[in-house]
Amino acid sequence: MTGMTSTARPFLNRRLAAFGTTIFAEMSALALRTGSINLGQGFPDTDGPEEVREAAVRALRDGRGNQYPPGPGVPELRTAVAEHQRRYYGLTFDPDTEVLVTAGATEAIAATLLALLEPGDEVVALEPYYDSYAACIAMAGGTRVPVTLRPDPGRARFRLDLDELRDAVTDRTRLLLINTPHNPTGTVLTRAELTAIAELAVERDLLVVTDEVYEHLVFDDSEHVPVATLPGMRERTVTIGSAGKTFSFTGWKVGWVTAAPGLVTAVRSAKQYLTYVSSGPFQYAVAEALALPDAYFDAFRADMLAKRDLLAAGLAEAGFSVFRPAGTYFVTTDIRPLGVSDGFAFCRSLPERAGVVAIPNAVFYDHREAGAPFVRFAFCKQTHVLEEAVRRLKALAG
Repeated sequence: MTGMTSTARPFLNRRLAAFGTTIFAEMSALALRTGSINLGQGFPDTDGPEEVREAAVRALRDGRGNQYPPGPGVPELRTAVAEHQRRYYGLTFDPDTEVLVTAGATEAIAATLLALLEPGDEVVALEPYYDSYAACIAMAGGTRVPVTLRPDPGRARFRLDLDELRDAVTDRTRLLLINTPHNPTGTVLTRAELTAIAELAVERDLLVVTDEVYEHLVFDDSEHVPVATLPGMRERTVTIGSAGKTFSFTGWKVGWVTAAPGLVTAVRSAKQYLTYVSSGPFQYAVAEALALPDAYFDAFRADMLAKRDLLAAGLAEAGFSVFRPAGTYFVTTDIRPLGVSDGFAFCRSLPERAGVVAIPNAVFYDHREAGAPFVRFAFCKQTHVLEEAVRRLKALAG
């Protein structure tokens, strides 16, 4: 037939064929179809600070960023990112050569891996991991090597086995991909754990890519320690940050990379052929957001802590085994006390059973069986929404 193409070869290349539609799209569509409370996808249900939103409006009206902004990002934001790193961590970065603005952390991860990996290079990543990690490693032609965070019920957290991490590194390892605070488990790696990671990277001459987008959401007595602050790491670490989680404007997609000049130049070389530039007016607004007083960050953390405690307590009352997170805005639960062990089946039935949507953690694992009984709930929602979700979930225990 005229105009038809006949081919036996699949359209999607082999590197991406295993990924398909993300679980977030599936579960969010299920929430809409059933009218359920969506505690699956990690986005707030209210906007962030009014003064930050107004800064974006002002930039739009003043014509700042309505056309292509500079490729590395607007100078105001690059300066604000550098100042943020100095203010909170004592790290000094040159805004002109050591800061790169990206279309959210997801593009930062993609551009970094595309820039730094050769086909066949191995990437050691902490499993479970955010699903874009696996896809980006595949697109870059790399090989992912998972090191599994193991549940420690006695401490209600997941832990890293440093011996397993060391054993995972081979002569083909190019970099370590670290996420702390960790999505989805809520683990915050300790200074001792991160020091051991840094020593391994120096010993084996590895690069480290560290996703720190939840840096301002660390609870209780936990501490966020940027990898780049540790001995020997400033020159071999690519640090990824984002405005979306900290300021509750996830749709703006403003992220950044901070690293030594050679690393930033490499990442920029890949980034320029992805989005080229993005989020022009929002960059100016985020520059103002990063300069907000400590009181904002303290209040934001306190609000999320209260919501964590509300949801964690409600899940425990509903019969879940709860891993109380030390960071992020996600709670991981074990569903086996409810008499089930298949997280996929549980999450697909939960909207009809309780009117709530969650995410099966198994999607974040290469070793699916290790994640099978775990389910993630997001608590970055309004208090009354969480209270209603808890009320609904308690029906499972009845």
